[in-house]
Amino acid sequence: FDSVIESWRNERYEAYKTGAGIDPDLWDQFPLAEQAMQAIGVTVWPMYEFETDDALATAVELWADEVDRVVVHTPDKDMAQLYGHPKVIGYKRREREFFDAADVVEKFGVPPESIPDYLALVGDSADGYPGLSGWGAKSSSTVLAEFGHIEAIPADHEDWGVTVRGAAKLAATLRDNMADALLFKELATLRRDVPLAESLEDLEWKGVPREKFTQFCDEFGFVQLLDRPHRSHNGEHHASVPTQSGQACPDSWPQSRRPCRSRQTAVRNWH
Repeated sequence: FDSVIESWRNERYEAYKTGAGIDPDLWDQFPLAEQAMQAIGVTVWPMYEFETDDALATAVELWADEVDRVVVHTPDKDMAQLYGHPKVIGYKRREREFFDAADVVEKFGVPPESIPDYLALVGDSADGYPGLSGWGAKSSSTVLAEFGHIEAIPADHEDWGVTVRGAAKLAATLRDNMADALLFKELATLRRDVPLAESLEDLEWKGVPREKFTQFCDEFGFVQLLDRPHRSHNGEHHASVPTQSGQACPDSWPQSRRPCRSRQTAVRNWH
């Protein structure tokens, strides 16, 4: 869970996405959603320093080789950089289709390992960085398909060996804004060093912890859910990150980065 919207990326780039504009009634439900997942026995990673995508990338780094398949249930294009691993695929829920390395090439024109470079050039409005002026999807994919990464693109367009409209101007833009391009690439690159304490075995869902689930339902009046679980286990579930939903955010976090305003409002919206 992105327990707060801001992350280390906001420290690197001031204009990176923030929680501004999020409906307060929606925001109030974030910590309750985390608590609900814990109540049914699902491992929860609340993210404060990192983003959810970083945690998923770290999980792939740690455990992809130990399982038969990793399916990433999100349409987020940032995640496409993970699909170069032969065991990792995405799933497009609306289309009910899987998405692998070949699909990444078909959609973006570049392989998964070049996705951070591609996003750095074209920009990502959802995350708040603009890319480089003039570099669109077609020019970016054509050049990166040839060179792979921004750092490998020759400074002189005459050395590109591919036909790109406005190549001279694009090359000049890249030369003049290389620092920005590399910063945007850093923002687009998923971190794979999030501290996750669990083992692979810990991630397996073993059923609903009956006592915790009952307490959750009693606290928020979800009496209609008490008999819904069909599988339970003994013992409590423990998430790896010390700061969890239902607990106070770290004292070091400014008020603007705290997700909780009114638990009563959030519960009312859940009902």
